[in-house]
Amino acid sequence: MKSPAVVNYAPEKGSVEVRDVETPEFGAHDVLLEVANVGVCGSDLHQWTADHSWPVNYPVILGHEFGGTIVSVGREVVGWDEGQRVVSETAAIISADNPMTRRGLYNLDSTRKGFGYGVDGAMTRYVRVPSRILHRVPENVPFEQACLTEPCCVAYNAVVKNARIEPGDRVMVLGPGTIGILCAAIARLCGAEVALVGLPQDANRLKIASEAYGCETIVGDASDWARQRDGLGCDGVIDAAGASATLKIAIDLVRPAGWISKVGWGPQPLGFNLDPLVQKNVTLQGSFSHNWPIWERVLALLSSGTLDVRPIIGGVWAIDQWHDAFEQMHSGAVVKSVLKPV
Repeated sequence: MKSPAVVNYAPEKGSVEVRDVETPEFGAHDVLLEVANVGVCGSDLHQWTADHSWPVNYPVILGHEFGGTIVSVGREVVGWDEGQRVVSETAAIISADNPMTRRGLYNLDSTRKGFGYGVDGAMTRYVRVPSRILHRVPENVPFEQACLTEPCCVAYNAVVKNARIEPGDRVMVLGPGTIGILCAAIARLCGAEVALVGLPQDANRLKIASEAYGCETIVGDASDWARQRDGLGCDGVIDAAGASATLKIAIDLVRPAGWISKVGWGPQPLGFNLDPLVQKNVTLQGSFSHNWPIWERVLALLSSGTLDVRPIIGGVWAIDQWHDAFEQMHSGAVVKSVLKPV
């Protein structure tokens, strides 16, 4: 049986198209998942525009933010049955013997391959998923929202696990994309005063962050807000922008003995002096991906309504409308596009 899929077929710009693909075969420890919804990630856009900085196994079906219903289970799968509603983590291939995997930090396994670049992803009707990375979706969480568990987990890791927020802290988030807005929302849940910083073209996204999540929003220079309390700078900065240059802004605006959590990817060379980072005794922490306990916590937040992703969903598109969905996100007209394969 063939189904339409959004395929990134070459490293050149614009090398994405809909192709008919066979239903994937799956192994003894896998399930076959019928995809209900799949979110469009910034990394999908970067592969489409060919300005990504990671290796891609061409041709590959895009999509790693997804949820759906199990339609078949492998003969060695335990604890999962047909008909169950699930979401999947992104670590499609890992090494059980990697030292990081043994610590439970399989997201940092150097041999890891993820959906949408290393193996076929979920922008199609059916996807093969290892049962070890499945999570049950609470009945009260629609798939349109559940498919955004993955970016919520990226933000949770950056804000809760890789920062050190205390209630009352003043925290600045650089970059009002999906991850930046979710970081700002989670920082608010942690009790911080939050300012989200963007550019003039980010006006629509900043408005959503302000109205839905109670963040202050700033276009351009954020120095006044950062130094408002005592002149020394904000307590912490979450750098969620896709440019290396924002790290300099973070270092300039954070207070001495403050912290920076960097979750945004930026392949450009830095081109500036890191001495102020040393002189101010600032902690710089990278944040990448997520692991099992983070997913369980985020699903609990979504189920309780404590974290509401509805305000960032700009629309739902069919697979054959992928180009419009990508363009809407790329232009900044919406924060998050969602595809519906069937």
